[in-house]
Amino acid sequence: MKNIMKLLSIAALIIITGCSKFDDININPDTTTQVSASMVCTNVILQIAKFGGSDSKSFISENALPKYVGYANEGQLDAQYNNLGNGSFGLMTILPNIDKMLEYAAGSTMENSYKGLASFARAFMFYKLSMEMGDIPYSDANKASSGSYRPQYDKQEDVFKAILDELNKADGYFANGQAFTGDPTPYNGDPAKWRRATNAFALKVLMSLSNKADDNVLDIKNRFITIVNKGFLLESGTGYWGLQYSTQNKHPLSSTNDMFTSRTLLSSLTIDNLKKFNDRRMYYIAEPSLKQIANGKTANDSSAYVGLDVSVPYDTMNAGHSRNEYSVINKRYLEEVATEPRRLLTYAEQQLILAEASVRGWITPGTAQVYYEQGVSDALAAFMNVTSSYAHGMSIDQSYINGYFTGEAAFKTLVQDQLQQIWMQRYLLNFMQDAETSYFEYRRNAYPVFPVNPVSSLNVNNKNGIPMRWLYPTSETNYNREHLVDALNRQYEGYDEINKLMWLLK
Repeated sequence: MKNIMKLLSIAALIIITGCSKFDDININPDTTTQVSASMVCTNVILQIAKFGGSDSKSFISENALPKYVGYANEGQLDAQYNNLGNGSFGLMTILPNIDKMLEYAAGSTMENSYKGLASFARAFMFYKLSMEMGDIPYSDANKASSGSYRPQYDKQEDVFKAILDELNKADGYFANGQAFTGDPTPYNGDPAKWRRATNAFALKVLMSLSNKADDNVLDIKNRFITIVNKGFLLESGTGYWGLQYSTQNKHPLSSTNDMFTSRTLLSSLTIDNLKKFNDRRMYYIAEPSLKQIANGKTANDSSAYVGLDVSVPYDTMNAGHSRNEYSVINKRYLEEVATEPRRLLTYAEQQLILAEASVRGWITPGTAQVYYEQGVSDALAAFMNVTSSYAHGMSIDQSYINGYFTGEAAFKTLVQDQLQQIWMQRYLLNFMQDAETSYFEYRRNAYPVFPVNPVSSLNVNNKNGIPMRWLYPTSETNYNREHLVDALNRQYEGYDEINKLMWLLK
């Protein structure tokens, strides 16, 4: 943690140094304040919205963890065989950036909007870290300037309360905000759209706490109802919160070599469930099995698409791929720099969350089917923006969407079946988008059922199980050991281990 705290100080120093020229030429205080805040704003948003991995392989690894794909190239990925290593507190380097953004924005016409962004960014960052590891530094974080390099860990329950309070503040700031500059997302500094995304994220956070729905401190159900009744949520026309890929910010898989892409295999969990729903998204994300094509099947035949049990040993996986038995990832991911945007908050997922809330009785009962169909329809409609030549003659259009909700896709009658339908649609929605959320959802619901093979599993202490968390950063052992030990004793019987259950899962 001391290393992270030093990085926070360095990050703040870089911002101060890099923006000092604005102070030197400060003729019009309002103008220079807004420009400086705008520059830091861009950095803050990119830190939370951009894929954090270092290369294409790390992107595949993130999608292998929730069993979307298998990887038959350059040896196995630890994540696909259920080994999670150490997490990182590196995202906390955003905190001094946020402070500088607010400093530059003070007194400007955009101040409320930048305050809203600050609260949203803090909430987004701390949510991710706590979901990964459990208790984390919160109240003591970002105090390096006062000489505090060894922050205490806050209880996860307290962290989540603070996250929800931050999002409530962000809603208020954006409600009184004006258009702001420096926003690299499609929202382009529109505070009304940011406000809607903020409330959608709050619903997502609250639903991730469904196992603690009766917790009096967090008041989960009432918070959820209040946000819904307020009515300021994402609409179909609001658009997603995330980032557009471009020639400057390419999709993580774009321009990777053919050997890499041809060895990224679709899981049977993904393919079989798409087939069950007669879901044409399958044709947009996968290539037909070359073996099936050689046997006379056509690319628009669903039976030509074959998924892999990604829990099989690596040698078996590799051999099957060499025989062209499996579907590989669609070529568009390799060939287009911006094959699809990075969507982190969407109307589609929001409506599926509302559908689950209705099934659970948190909000008006009887509306679940409407929310479900709205969410799925919007998820399907997003593929109408993908180049149709990659759809193998099975493109998605409005007529197809209108006829989607039949057979297995029709909303079920029994509560458990309804929940599983909703969870599966959220799973399919996040393919190559927000795979970590799909892993978090598996932990919450144990659904969809992830394949586990004790022969191939790298989960040393639970060969038959999926890991439940990342370990704490290794640097904590050296620089913040006392507080790390306190957190481990409080949560995990003193043992930093990937199968331990954090508070929200108990």
